[in-house]
Amino acid sequence: MLLERLCNASGPSGFEGDVRKIIIEEIESYVTDIKIDKIGNIIAHKKGNGPKVMVDAHMDEVGFIVTGFNEDGTLRFSALGGINNKIIPSKVVYIGKKNITGVIGVKPIHLQSGEERNKNLSYGDCCIDIGSNSKEESKALIDLGEYIVFSTKYEEFGEGLIKGKAFDNRMGCYVLIEALKEQFDCDLYATFNVMEEIGERGAFVAAYGVKPDIGIVLEGTICADMPNVPAHLSATEIGKGPAISIMDRTSIFNEDMAEDIINIANKENIMYQRRRAIAGGNDAAAIHGTGGGAKISTISVPCRYIHSSVSVASLKDVESTKALLIAYLKSLI
Repeated sequence: MLLERLCNASGPSGFEGDVRKIIIEEIESYVTDIKIDKIGNIIAHKKGNGPKVMVDAHMDEVGFIVTGFNEDGTLRFSALGGINNKIIPSKVVYIGKKNITGVIGVKPIHLQSGEERNKNLSYGDCCIDIGSNSKEESKALIDLGEYIVFSTKYEEFGEGLIKGKAFDNRMGCYVLIEALKEQFDCDLYATFNVMEEIGERGAFVAAYGVKPDIGIVLEGTICADMPNVPAHLSATEIGKGPAISIMDRTSIFNEDMAEDIINIANKENIMYQRRRAIAGGNDAAAIHGTGGGAKISTISVPCRYIHSSVSVASLKDVESTKALLIAYLKSLI
């Protein structure tokens, strides 16, 4: 299954090669041409006569990078993207292209002082245990600067739900791949961008090259529909369709585009919701702020527990996001 392959692939910021390979294999039969730019973005063109539209989905996931070796053979590491320090202890990870298994270790609670128990963890409080007995042994297996990802595998569970890693943003990649199999009148550029999680770096380059009239960003977005979170703070809810954003910390989304997308959703009987939070940001900031700018909108799949070792989403929401994007693109003539 394509979505499973995408989520299980390793592709933290700056190391998106495995994901890029899957995407190219999937889309090459459906587009006019494909280019890989100097920093690794995929820019796929599906030629048309209508407005120039850029649909964006970033390939990278949050992860870590090896920054050093301790004398006992454990690894020092830092984050690639926004990962809450509190969620990292005891997680199983894969390191580099060899998928060397490691466990993120921290001093057990029994040995922590009262002060240590009450403070937030830092990366300096943790290490990665790969089963090595010395610095030399670890350096023979792993290079400084190798990437690290969570080991979580994609799996279906419950009533139409899925769990796995990298839902931000393999959800968007999947939806965009599927949309490219359709025919549109607009002049469509599908950009699968790198390094979104460390500052939308790929999207600035892609947008500068494409210079779109319209930009649509596909994302896996925050969701906290939990018993202890008031509904107005949960941002989105699982099972209630794609989320159409109002604004976030880097962008105010085009009101006319949002209205058009909502009207199409109503016409096509596609369930949708408005994203009720302005936290976070995405590639839209780069698209509407590069060159002459562009009108922008974001359509997202709600994902619980985002930017952690495991997220949860609804397959129905994924398919509804795909249907809404395709219907909107077909309306652009």
